[in-house]
Amino acid sequence: MPEPIETPPLMATPAACGFPSPAEQYVDSPLDLNELLVKKPAATYFVRAAGDSMTGAGIAPGDILVVDRSLDVFDGAIVIACIDNEFTVKYFRKDADGVRLEPANPAYPVIRFSGEEELRLFGIVTACIRQFQRHG
Repeated sequence: MPEPIETPPLMATPAACGFPSPAEQYVDSPLDLNELLVKKPAATYFVRAAGDSMTGAGIAPGDILVVDRSLDVFDGAIVIACIDNEFTVKYFRKDADGVRLEPANPAYPVIRFSGEEELRLFGIVTACIRQFQRHG
């Protein structure tokens, strides 16, 4: 029988990005990342980001995005969309001028939709997971 996986603890005190403080005495409770990041498991999936069109939103190539399909889309949400059978991550924008998908990198164009095109949305990005490179 496999050994149970122990859930790492969450420190009760935030870590300042300045001078260090001894952390061992400030351990709070175990932190389950699924509990923290996944509110509706049946409607949630993960997808790896590719490209740099959303770097201004803090999404880098290789990041893992947490996507919830159960949420209603709203203006300003970061969404997973399908355009011409290709998936993309962009800001969803809707106003008097219509619907558009906006990148968070000015090097990329805004994608505008008129009544003829079909925009398929596959959920709202609720979190971004980034792993740092380890040396050694």
